[in-house]
Amino acid sequence: MTTISVVIPSYNDASFLEACLAALACQTRPPDEVVVVDNASTDATSAIASAAGAFVVYESAHGIWPAAAAGYDAATGDLIARLDADSVPPADWLQHIETILTRFPLVDVITGPGDLYGCNGFVRFMGRIVYIGGYFWAVGLLLGNPPIFGSNFAMRRSVWLEARNRVHRARNDIHDDLDLSLHLDPSIPVLYEATLRVGISARPFSTWTGMVRHVQWAWRTFLLHWPEQSPRQRRDIRRQLVVPSDPDESTKTVA
Repeated sequence: MTTISVVIPSYNDASFLEACLAALACQTRPPDEVVVVDNASTDATSAIASAAGAFVVYESAHGIWPAAAAGYDAATGDLIARLDADSVPPADWLQHIETILTRFPLVDVITGPGDLYGCNGFVRFMGRIVYIGGYFWAVGLLLGNPPIFGSNFAMRRSVWLEARNRVHRARNDIHDDLDLSLHLDPSIPVLYEATLRVGISARPFSTWTGMVRHVQWAWRTFLLHWPEQSPRQRRDIRRQLVVPSDPDESTKTVA
């Protein structure tokens, strides 16, 4: 039987984390393990995680990448799913992940978008269409395959074990999901599934400063990989590989 670990990095997000863990407790397919990474929080993060039955990992190096990497290292499941502390997954989130990855055994990573909450219509539009939609479209075009969205994805444990020593896991000024995407072997099938959705907080998009910072981190992440991991080289390599466009010779496709 396939086991699933859910990794949640958290820094001073106790109230959001409580809602996230409550949503995980209502899953139609319960997680086999929930790993909460306390990124040196000064609030009740650890207490709330422990009360919910999560395994708590303490990571003193501040930053989403150090925290996420510590969680992936600690996870023991066959599949490692990832949420942010302010993500709110629907009740069938894990069931959806397991069903798709069981149906398509050649797919190693599955990712989907997010639906913003806690914002007005304009911010919701900008986040959904411009930022999230733009991320999948533009970065997918550059990579030649869908990028990972860190607030909503799952990977086979073997993917992490292969990439963990190549990613820039100690950096706290880049996008961890984009960095991981750039370090995946181009032959690894990544599936973008539009129906795999979670609620995500609109906090990063509530100010222009926040949005600009996210864009700056994206450029920094790309520049960090130039020229060895440039998108053009990745596309060229991918074109030379025999990568199945249909992961199990059915009707589902991966980009």
